[in-house]
Amino acid sequence: MKYFGAHVSAAGGLVNAPRNAHAIGATAFALFTKNQRQWLAPALSQGDIEAFKTACWELGYAPHQILPHDSYLINLGHPDSEGLAKSRESFVEEMRRCQQLGLDRLNFHPGSHLGRVGLEESLRRVAESINIALDRTEGVTAVIENTAGQGTNLGHEFEQIAFIIDHVEDKSRVGYCIDTCHAFAAGYDLSSTEACEATFRKIDSIISLSYLRGMHLNEAMRPLGSRIDRHERLGQGQIGWDCFRFIAGDARFDNMPLVLETIDEALWPEEIAALNSLTSNV
Repeated sequence: MKYFGAHVSAAGGLVNAPRNAHAIGATAFALFTKNQRQWLAPALSQGDIEAFKTACWELGYAPHQILPHDSYLINLGHPDSEGLAKSRESFVEEMRRCQQLGLDRLNFHPGSHLGRVGLEESLRRVAESINIALDRTEGVTAVIENTAGQGTNLGHEFEQIAFIIDHVEDKSRVGYCIDTCHAFAAGYDLSSTEACEATFRKIDSIISLSYLRGMHLNEAMRPLGSRIDRHERLGQGQIGWDCFRFIAGDARFDNMPLVLETIDEALWPEEIAALNSLTSNV
């Protein structure tokens, strides 16, 4: 089954995230479990936890339909010991929050070497960071998101994500998320059915799609290989509808959160409905 949704707001309380998702016709959603611009946050109250779990249950959202995202401040490949320690502490906290909320995965950007440490060394630091977090938590999978390749960011090549996964000790609790805009910006063509077939075949050969735990369905404003992360409305960018039709019709992308981060939130109900319609036409 396909689960389409969007990254919704949790403003006013985490309980509002599933409510906001339901209001736009989503069967999946992404959220931040804390302010994404802060390192740490006050502990979750038992009331907040129970309210969130109850709302998810009442509105039909199981853990495999939800893709929480960590703070943008975290850099698990940080070249400096102080920055790395701070990032690891924050990441472990984010994993624990997911565990408390009954969520089974946490999506995150792998980080950046900042030009101050070698690529492989930075990737090893990411893997070590994941190992630390998995050792200190239970039941939550670390989900690495591919990136567009801006600056010194890690993860724009799927070989880099494969390297990280190879160095994670518990393979049952690590996976990855594909952002279509990021992939396209990094040079992975998704602009036609044939291109999608070739690109996903290539990704599967680098990292088995059995590790895939979610997707961000985003149009790309800039051309293939631009290395610039700029989202657009579905069908209004450089990728086109063939990509999203391909994903809607491919069973390899069933039973995971497929969430929008497109630029106009007002269009999310329309875009989700359009994605759902594609599943009935395959």
